[in-house]
Amino acid sequence: MLANFFIGLREGLEAALIVGILVAYVIKIGEASRVKTILFGVGTAVVASIGLAFALESTVSNVPKGTSEIIAAISSVLAVIFVTWMIFWMKTQSRQMGATLRSRIDGSIGKSSIALFAIAFTSVIREGFETAVFMWSAGKATNAGDNPALGAALGLLVAATAGYLMFKGALKINISKFFNYTGGFLVLVSAGILAYAVKEFEEVFALPLQQKTYDLSALLPDESPIESVLHGLIGFNPAPSVLQTLVWLAYIIPVAYLFVRRTKTAA
Repeated sequence: MLANFFIGLREGLEAALIVGILVAYVIKIGEASRVKTILFGVGTAVVASIGLAFALESTVSNVPKGTSEIIAAISSVLAVIFVTWMIFWMKTQSRQMGATLRSRIDGSIGKSSIALFAIAFTSVIREGFETAVFMWSAGKATNAGDNPALGAALGLLVAATAGYLMFKGALKINISKFFNYTGGFLVLVSAGILAYAVKEFEEVFALPLQQKTYDLSALLPDESPIESVLHGLIGFNPAPSVLQTLVWLAYIIPVAYLFVRRTKTAA
C-alpha cells in the first residue's frame, strides 16, 4: 500500500502538471471553451489505464498455475523498464515539456476538437499505462492484497488536490526536488520488483543459484511491524536467493549511479 501511495502521488502529480499546462495555455490564448475537450481526453485516458490494471488482474487470476507466475514476472520486468525510462526521461525532457505541449496545442487550434482531444489523451495515456502496470507489479511484489488499489487511489487523490492548488496558485512545490526524491525511491522500488520477477520465474523454472544469500526471517519474522513496512515500501525479502540478490544488485548499482550523477549535473 505504501509503495503504491508514493507511486500514485508521483505519477499523479506528473499527470496533473501536464493537464495544468494544457488547461492554462488554452485559457491564455482565449480558447477557454476548449477546456472541456481537454478534460474529456484526460478522463478517457484515466479510464483506459484503470481498465488495463483490471485486465492484468483478471488475466492472471484466470490462467493455470505456472502461466500466472510467468505473466506476473514478464509484466514486472516490463514495468521496471518503463519506469526506469520514465525517470530518466523526466530528467532530460521535463524542461521542454511545457513548450512541446503548447506547440502541439497551437497546431491543433483551428482544426476539429478531435485534434485537441488526441493531444490530451496521448499526453496522459502513456503515463497512465506505465503507472497501471507499475502499480500492479508493485502490488504483487509487496504482496499487499487489496491494499494496492487503496494506496494508489489515495496517492492519486493527494496528487490531484496538489495539482489543483498549484494551478490556482495556492500551493508551491519545488517540482525538481520532488521528482528527484521520488525518482530515487522508485529506483529502489524497481529493484525490489525485479527481484520479485526473478522469484516468480524461480517458481516455474529450475534456475541456478537457488541457495539463500542470507536469511533474516528469525530477526524479521513474516508480518512483523518492521518487516511489513519494509516489504510494503520496497518489496523487501528477508531470505532472497543468490540469483535474486545478484539481479537486484545488477540493477540498483548502475541505475542509482546514473540517477545520482544526472541529478548532480542538473543541479
